[in-house]
Amino acid sequence: MLITAGRILTPGGNVPDGAVLITGDTITAAGPRVQVEAQAHPGEPRLSFPDSTIMPGLIDAHVHLCFDASADVLGTFEQQDNDALYEAMGERAQQLLSAGVTTVRDLGDRDHLVLRLAGEIAQNRAVGPRIISAGTPVTPVGGHCWFLGGEVTGIEEIRALVRRNAEAGAKVIKVMETGGGLTKGGPKSHETQFSPEELTALVQEAHQAGLPVAAHAHGADGIAVAVGAGVDTLEHCTWMTAEGIELRQEVLAQIVEKGIYVCPTITPHWPMLPKVFGQERANAIFGAVCEMAEAGARLVAATDAGVQRAHFGGLASSLTCYEHLGLPPGRILEMATAEAARALGLGDRVGQVAAGYSADLLILDGNPLEDLGALRRINTVVARGMQQPAAQV
Repeated sequence: MLITAGRILTPGGNVPDGAVLITGDTITAAGPRVQVEAQAHPGEPRLSFPDSTIMPGLIDAHVHLCFDASADVLGTFEQQDNDALYEAMGERAQQLLSAGVTTVRDLGDRDHLVLRLAGEIAQNRAVGPRIISAGTPVTPVGGHCWFLGGEVTGIEEIRALVRRNAEAGAKVIKVMETGGGLTKGGPKSHETQFSPEELTALVQEAHQAGLPVAAHAHGADGIAVAVGAGVDTLEHCTWMTAEGIELRQEVLAQIVEKGIYVCPTITPHWPMLPKVFGQERANAIFGAVCEMAEAGARLVAATDAGVQRAHFGGLASSLTCYEHLGLPPGRILEMATAEAARALGLGDRVGQVAAGYSADLLILDGNPLEDLGALRRINTVVARGMQQPAAQV
């Protein structure tokens, strides 16, 4: 298939009057239209979008397909058996894809249902984005998200759960290093759940299995423990303490030095955060994101889709927060494409419009480098070389 467009966003820059040639599920050529057309076979199926932009499909690096994004997430979750939950998860996967999200990282579900769905999608037996799944998240007894089935006590149980996830096909290990607001009656968001020795053992076990570790870490103390243990990504990273927000410069310096990815999980409804947390606390959270960006931390885009009011397909809305904070459009798009792909371990085959990469494309009515609002004006979605229904978001 040959797709031509008014412009293409490639690793080498913005290519006007460009084209992408796709063979099967892979991009075989991308660049100026005249050059790429010369490589197409006679009779090659063609799509033309002279006023549009071709860019890589979006990546949402933190979602939970097992949750429904309602005001009562756990109420719905607990009422559904696995058959009903699996069906709902499939619908949410389709919502993500129609909104231009062609790859997601799911960081915790029940009974490995997401691993099952990921396999169905990979075999083209279900419709949805490519899924990198963590399987069962690791948490202490009664800890954050204990209801997902990952309660452990001590280093041996921690190692055993990591091995079970790896054997089941997980591509990343998720650990709840701090508490969280979703778990009523559990540890508070700023409170640490695992000791440095426990988390170091988890990271060692995961890395032995060839798997990265994503650490849920709201608290400043928990962030420090996670960085010291050598995790690969920090989820949320809000620097909470009992008193407020405290970004620790010495820990941030280690994050930058070690190249640890930071996934702030900005909700699509981020303008409402001052009403939820209060203006002062919201400003402190936003300020910490700015400080991390300015320090050179490797930020990646994510929504935490599935938790309260974080709807599926809201990544375009989430990205406007970074624009509000002053990040340039090019860096924001990189956070939701190539940089996110690298954080997920897919940087050599996902997240760029280039030869040899997966044919995951968005065709937009507009230029997102000039107007991020173009991400809401999706003309066509291509996932692994196949056209998919698109939604205006």
